[in-house]
Amino acid sequence: MTTRRAIARFALAVVPLAFVAVFFLWPVAAILARGLGSQGTFDTHAFGRVFDDPALLQVMRFTVWQATLSTLLTLAVGLPATAVLSRARFRGRLGIRALLVTPFVLPTIAVATAFQSLGVERSLGAILLAHCFFNVAVIVRVVGTAWDAVDPRAEEAARVLGAGPLRVAWNVTLPALRAAIATAASIVFLFSFTSFGVILVLGGPRFATIETEIYRYTAELLDLRTAAVLSVLQLVAVVAAMTAAGFASRRAGGLRPLGHRPRPAPPNARTRALATVALLPALALVVTPVVELVRHAFARGAEGFTHLTTTPVGLPDSPAHAIVTSLRIAVVATLLAVGLGLMLATAVTRGRSRLARFTELLVVLPLGVSAVTVGFGFLIVFDRPPLDLRTAWIIVPIAHALIALPFVVRTAVPILRAVDPHVRDAAALLGASPARVWFEIDRRAVTRAAGVAAAFAFAISLGEFGATLFIVRPETTTVPVMIYRLLGRPGATNVDLAMALTVVLMALTATAAFVGDLGGHRRRAVI
Repeated sequence: MTTRRAIARFALAVVPLAFVAVFFLWPVAAILARGLGSQGTFDTHAFGRVFDDPALLQVMRFTVWQATLSTLLTLAVGLPATAVLSRARFRGRLGIRALLVTPFVLPTIAVATAFQSLGVERSLGAILLAHCFFNVAVIVRVVGTAWDAVDPRAEEAARVLGAGPLRVAWNVTLPALRAAIATAASIVFLFSFTSFGVILVLGGPRFATIETEIYRYTAELLDLRTAAVLSVLQLVAVVAAMTAAGFASRRAGGLRPLGHRPRPAPPNARTRALATVALLPALALVVTPVVELVRHAFARGAEGFTHLTTTPVGLPDSPAHAIVTSLRIAVVATLLAVGLGLMLATAVTRGRSRLARFTELLVVLPLGVSAVTVGFGFLIVFDRPPLDLRTAWIIVPIAHALIALPFVVRTAVPILRAVDPHVRDAAALLGASPARVWFEIDRRAVTRAAGVAAAFAFAISLGEFGATLFIVRPETTTVPVMIYRLLGRPGATNVDLAMALTVVLMALTATAAFVGDLGGHRRRAVI
């Protein structure tokens, strides 16, 4: 029986692992080889040229600097809001929490367009605000989940013993949350470090980062060697940041819940005022750009919506066709990501070995590699038979599925692990066949995991921009790419079309995210 189960786990894992190996490890390895080697030998000259270029050195410094500032700003805005949502009890709390989490699944190009609709000029401040808008959900979900598990009676005991609010926060609350804060900060830093759409729209050439320079050297300058070196440097920086974050999290220790958490007391006038002050910056940051974007889209009698079926001059098709294309690609990408993700999640949850943990880590690794790097890798390796996919439409949903796969696995694993293995063993002892055991016990968990993961993967595919911009063809133009191209063209009609299309895209992704959150409102955070 043990041998059969091991064979079954291997059979479930081999297909998704092969998918990751072919469509992630191979392209990334090709980038490494192109950046580090020349005619089969190690070549340092390309690195020397990059480090001797003052402009590229400035780009590297700015990439780290803006990611650091984005992380600090996101923590400053997100932690007070998370404290209120985790400790206070008031009407509408769950709605506010859902509102703050929704921006995480919104497309980066839509976020940048929303801030542009406010009249925000290209600047470092615009980049920081957009990153904070996008990543405050990480703080709310990751730190909020940890905060919910901490018993507030320890804080109450410290106050009874005479400790002031600051001392309670520093000596009691912070040690319990340090690991979660380190994890959330590392995620925000990585997302800001590899940000593409926000930098491209709100930064421009003056505020370029490594990510946008990879795109520029590949698509505009055709300098693949320099782009490969920048990709290598970015990979090294991402791995170093992930390692440092993991070390900080382990050093901080795990979460130590203290038992049953009592219901918080109803708020008084003072706590209401403090809660309002803590929540107001986060709510203003999230709501204002979206409201302004919608207002702008309908400002001239919804003219942009009336031209959705019209093909703009110089573009291959109409915005309406791009919407249909995005939906079609998202369906295929969701089927791929959910099918492969559930197979791997089932294999991981049935195993207790180090190999199972390593497998889960391997699939989550694409979270730390930029989508632009993945798209660049696709151009390098899939350029000859039997995998000449550069002109095939399937390459876009494959890229989207690869990016969504880590989220699917992280979503499904906690749900599948909630099934008690002793129930399966008892059913088998009572004579149930493996098929009946699966149908009667595992089917509900798998169905729930599939529904939640599908909604999340669908939203991610709709908003994916970085890798798509590399590999898109005229017939596979997606909504984010169409928005970017419309914003790059002069004329009020193109701007109106871009705003209308952004509203449509935000509505689609928010709906998908809401459906997923509704199906998994009782599960723990997965980002």
